[in-house]
Amino acid sequence: MKDFLEVLDQLYKKVLVGATLENDTRDYICCLRPAFSDHSGSGTASSQRAITLGVQGKWPPSPVHPSPVPVAPAPGKSSAGDLTLLRLTVIQVMVTRILSVETEFQAKEKYREIIAVLLKSSDLDSQLICMFQDSDKLLSHVAAKCLAWLLYFQLREKVSPQPMITLSNSWIAFCQKNLSEYSESDKVVYCLWTLTAVIKEIFKDTCSQKSELLQQLLTPLDAPFEVFYNSFFSQHLDGPPGTCHLANTLLGVLELLELLIASRTHRDLHFTCQRILFLKPSCVLDVITWPVQAFVKRKFVIFLKKCLLWKAGEDLCRGAVAALAPPDRHLEGDMAALAAAVLQAVDLGLLRTLSVHGKPSCFAGGEVQPGCERPPGPDHVILRAASLLVIKSLEIKIQKCASAKEMKGDLQRYMSELLTFLRPHLQPSVQAHNPCEWLSRVFIEQDDDMLEAARASLGIYLKLTREYEAAQNLAQEKETWNQHTHENGYNPHCIFLFFLKNIGFDSTVLLDFLISSETCFLEYFVRYLKLLPKDWDAFFTICKYFDVTECTDSRNTCGRIASLVQDTSSNHTESRPLAALGSHRSAQACVSWASEASPEPPNQVVISRESHATPQAGGRASLPAAQSLVDYDTSDESEVEPPDLCSANSKQTSVHQDATEKIQDTVGTGRGKKELSSELQSGPAVPKAPDAPFSVDCDEAPRNVVHEVGTSYRTVKCFQELQAAISRLQRKNLFPYNPTALLRLLKQIEAICNKSTNPL
Repeated sequence: MKDFLEVLDQLYKKVLVGATLENDTRDYICCLRPAFSDHSGSGTASSQRAITLGVQGKWPPSPVHPSPVPVAPAPGKSSAGDLTLLRLTVIQVMVTRILSVETEFQAKEKYREIIAVLLKSSDLDSQLICMFQDSDKLLSHVAAKCLAWLLYFQLREKVSPQPMITLSNSWIAFCQKNLSEYSESDKVVYCLWTLTAVIKEIFKDTCSQKSELLQQLLTPLDAPFEVFYNSFFSQHLDGPPGTCHLANTLLGVLELLELLIASRTHRDLHFTCQRILFLKPSCVLDVITWPVQAFVKRKFVIFLKKCLLWKAGEDLCRGAVAALAPPDRHLEGDMAALAAAVLQAVDLGLLRTLSVHGKPSCFAGGEVQPGCERPPGPDHVILRAASLLVIKSLEIKIQKCASAKEMKGDLQRYMSELLTFLRPHLQPSVQAHNPCEWLSRVFIEQDDDMLEAARASLGIYLKLTREYEAAQNLAQEKETWNQHTHENGYNPHCIFLFFLKNIGFDSTVLLDFLISSETCFLEYFVRYLKLLPKDWDAFFTICKYFDVTECTDSRNTCGRIASLVQDTSSNHTESRPLAALGSHRSAQACVSWASEASPEPPNQVVISRESHATPQAGGRASLPAAQSLVDYDTSDESEVEPPDLCSANSKQTSVHQDATEKIQDTVGTGRGKKELSSELQSGPAVPKAPDAPFSVDCDEAPRNVVHEVGTSYRTVKCFQELQAAISRLQRKNLFPYNPTALLRLLKQIEAICNKSTNPL
């Protein structure tokens, strides 16, 4: 046994480096055939023949080079299990070498001949399927992994011009039987796992025959998978959380469903298994009410969110699921069906069944040492996923509504349900005077989801506005309309201003978002800039409202700090310097504003310069990854609102990645902040801040500085700095797309601001 392991180890090292094999093919077949007699501990004639070949020196050892392939078991430990594992590892490495473009043609042909003969002569796939039930879990896992590689090899050979083999009939029969006759056994799990592994390899492949490969793989399994889907999700589970087997099966089904949905990006594929979630969405939604572990429910909520955003599969396939073809003709109807099912589940209490409280996640584990416990808090991942699931479903439903009254009723019902769900988990609580703050509070740690939610809420607002304008009711009910947008948390100006406040009105953060490929900010920003000129009065009113609110909060802060300072100074003499500093800063934070009872608008606002907070490091979007979400050769293309629901998932131009490194260097990576600041200020003129000090008394503020520091001024100034930065990058050919339309919109905002009778 030990000598045979050494011979296999020599073969492994040769295949690992892609060396050509000189011996007869039959010798290698005898060595690699995973006979069950070896696993039981007895030797075979083939083993003796292989040992003889090794002793004669025909397989000299080769040096081992670093490679991302499985590591063979050490030959020093001789056992039947090690022998079988080493055989399967050699077969797997041999298949990867056949599929690698780095392998020499002569060696590749020899490997292909060995695998083809091995599959035909020894019924290798059937033996691997039998190993699924082995008590040794490592062996069963390696067998499943080896079988997945062999299946992928068979698919590649089947679609080649001169196919040598076909897809395994044994595996097809195994899957058809276990999917059609679902039972609580590991056979179904291995069936799902191997199918998932093969689809992943198809997505990762660079060949142009992905549609043909998927066609060959899914054709015999389409009907059995539908039967399995119906029987598995029709279970009625009660009692305590389910077993690990149920959780493993659910996660396996979820991963496979996500890949099947992602495969819809390829043409000429119209399998039922690719649409089964959208045809019967209630089956998956019911899982959230099952007695299963909380992390399983969380994965299902995130999965549904990704389906509505048309991002299914992007995490599983390393960005390889690129939408090279337009979505299929059923997509719009399928998304509408899924959105309707989600909202129906919300009506039935879906949000109330979610487990929001959980243990805090910790680095390198979930256990917290005694004495280091933190107060329990909500699971922000599930809060974000559930919120985006509801707001996106609502947007899809409202786009299909024909009546403004129906839209308003749906919006009020579902947003009320969502805000009621969120309110206990947002600490400090969302202020009652502006429920629109919920979006920035929930998504503060996730830029891409925040912008998706903002875009959805903007789409809802624009749709309702168009319907009211068509009915000529908007002008008559302007006050009621504005109140409705605030009460239900979807006013676009509030949402955008909260976003700007979170990033400290920093134009460089907006620039990062615009050149990033990881969010839908470009589309959202363009649509908002197109709305702003039409709704300028409402925007300006909300800016003044923000100023008054900040003034009120600052007054309360002043009072609390003053009281605290007084108590502290009376008890601790050593705290006086700190008290004085606190009094000075709190005084600077105070603002003056006109009384709400006054008929004049409260436009006398002074905000401390310290309130211009710098953006947090996590607030900036990352620069391009392998996959992008916008595709504009010019920003003119973003002016037409896309009719389909997947517009944000098209791809950006190829110049994107080449330009972004230069942009980073220009924007600030290789240059100092002072130089960048001077270039940003070279754009349109912005009124300079007064040099004279102003009063910090909370009762009155000089009128000549009102327009310098208010929310509207900071917003417009941010736009002007952004316009200057984009123009500079465009002149240097460093912007990744043509920003002409975007610059035109920014200039339009500047012109409206200059013509405004109210000072900014």
